[in-house]
Amino acid sequence: MQMLSEAAPGKVRIVHGDILTYKMEKAFPKHLKKAWEDEPPDIHIIGNLPFSVSTPLIIKWLENVSKKDGPFTYGRTQMTLTFQKEVGERLTANPGGKQRSRLSIMAQHLCSVENCFIIPGEAFVPKPEVDVAVVHFTPLVQPKIQQPFELVEKVVRSVFQFRRKYCFRGLETLFPESGRLKRTEQLMMTANVDPTLRPFQLSMSQFRNLCNTYRKMCDEDSSLFVFDYREELKQKKTTRNLLKSTSEPEQTEEEEDQL
Repeated sequence: MQMLSEAAPGKVRIVHGDILTYKMEKAFPKHLKKAWEDEPPDIHIIGNLPFSVSTPLIIKWLENVSKKDGPFTYGRTQMTLTFQKEVGERLTANPGGKQRSRLSIMAQHLCSVENCFIIPGEAFVPKPEVDVAVVHFTPLVQPKIQQPFELVEKVVRSVFQFRRKYCFRGLETLFPESGRLKRTEQLMMTANVDPTLRPFQLSMSQFRNLCNTYRKMCDEDSSLFVFDYREELKQKKTTRNLLKSTSEPEQTEEEEDQL
């Protein structure tokens, strides 16, 4: 990289840092900025991403797209990035496809996503164990689900939590145990979603209906959005262990002497 910088003085700037924390909103000249409704700016993020950071990084950048900050303060900045082939398939999977996942929904509701081509593993040194997908992203002028990023991610994550079960099972985890069944039924009925569909069968419009309905339910009950299903499970486990330990009979002095 240093040799490339020296070969193109004034045209290449090398920045050493962590891409997960680098403030990219300050990386480009302000005159390149365009309105969100305009064509994408003359900025293109291109990256051969390490597999270990590719998923958290694209989620971070998708959140930036949603909030129009980070590298997207300049407008609908395009990205061309590499991922493991399987991750690339998830990003572009259609409803009903075996690779349809949380990544599919989070990417496609915010961007036009295209799997450009596959690079065979033997093209790299050292050779990875998997092939590599090159994926292109162009942010949409209007997201397909017009709700806050955190809310969409929570709903989508819950749906895919039990990928092989009916979507009803995952959506249950959005609600506290008290009233869980009734609220889940209310959510699915209002959103007009068949509770016997598997998560990967749901269309983008069905996810939009679920997110919109869940948002209304959260507006009616402010405690709902901060509810954490995993934390509820953790507390129940702690309570069970505590009850178990207090219910064990105390040893007599005679029994203690015999141990």
